[in-house]
Order: sequence, then C-alpha cells, then structure tokens
Amino acid sequence: MAKDRTQPDLDRELADLPPDLRWREWMRRIEAVLFASAAPVPREDLARVVGQGVSVDLLVADLAADLEGRAFELAAVASGWMFRTRAAYAPAIRAAADVGEQVLDLSEFDVAVLAAIAYHQPITRDGLRDIFGKDISRDLIGRLHVRGLIGTGPRSPQRGAPYTFVTTNAFLAAFGMESLRDLPETEPLADAGFPPRP
Repeated sequence: MAKDRTQPDLDRELADLPPDLRWREWMRRIEAVLFASAAPVPREDLARVVGQGVSVDLLVADLAADLEGRAFELAAVASGWMFRTRAAYAPAIRAAADVGEQVLDLSEFDVAVLAAIAYHQPITRDGLRDIFGKDISRDLIGRLHVRGLIGTGPRSPQRGAPYTFVTTNAFLAAFGMESLRDLPETEPLADAGFPPRP
C-alpha cells in the first residue's frame, strides 16, 4: 500500500478555478506524476492529486486523448498507468540513446519459462521441469529474478517446502499488460504446442 504523500499545501479541490481549467489542471498533475515515475502509478496514488470524488479514469482517458499522434503514449500496465514510447520509435531510440538494461534481450526459451510461470504460478522448479521435460537452471531463474520479472512466491506445501515463483509488476509492464487476465487464451497456445499444466 502506498504511503499517503498528500502535502497539506496542495489544493486538491481547486475551487477558485472554473470547471474547465480545474479539469485541465488535474490532468496536468496526473501527467506530471506519471512523467516523474519510473514504475506504473496506481489509481489510488493518482487520486491524491485531484479533487475528492473526481474520476481518475476519465482524467487519464482525456490525457491519453491529448497524447494522440505523439511519440509516447499512456499505457495501462501492472494495475496502474505509465508513459512509454510507442513501439514504432524503438529503432530510433536504440540508434541514438543509451538504453542499456532496458532492452530485455530474452531468448525464446527464457520467454517460454516466463510464460510457464505466468500461466502456472505459483510454480516450483520441479513444476517447470515437468512442463519442459528438463531442469531449469538456477542461473536462468536468477537472471529473471535479478531483472525483476519474477519473484519468490509462497513456499510449496510439499515435503521440504520448496520455493515457488510468480511474475511481478515489472513482468506486466515489460509485456504491456495491466494484469495476468491479459495473458492470451490457453487454447490457441496448446494448439501451438505450449505444454499444459503438469
């Protein structure tokens, strides 16, 4: 849960402004918060900078409409919103900017392991071995963990209580999903050869 960061001198209601200017100011506040944040910002946090009872969803929709035709967009990811560059500009960014670790650079197998974790979480390394028919290296799990794409889930109720793995908000943001409900349906995946749950 986010800490209440409302400042006592922040006039959330803006009662002295006409309604259209008040709305515009609330949109700009949301824009400023999203611009300053490196991670998706949840609705509850955005609500701290606008008037009581004001629809954050409508403000975000108006802000997204304002950004039409721009090189960046407002994306609903990981139960919040964030700015991201439109995919069409990725080659230009790679050519001119040092994006370093922002590029995921995952192998096809890495992505398959991430997908298995996403669909079957919480899942143990033994569960992953059952899916892929081979051990998943600690190195691969470690790389995915260091990148913040997976985290440790609850201990498995099996003998020895092995650790389980789950996806994170960084996983959702990296793949442009608001929640795990945005994962593709499993039927077409099964038709494409994706293994069922062990």
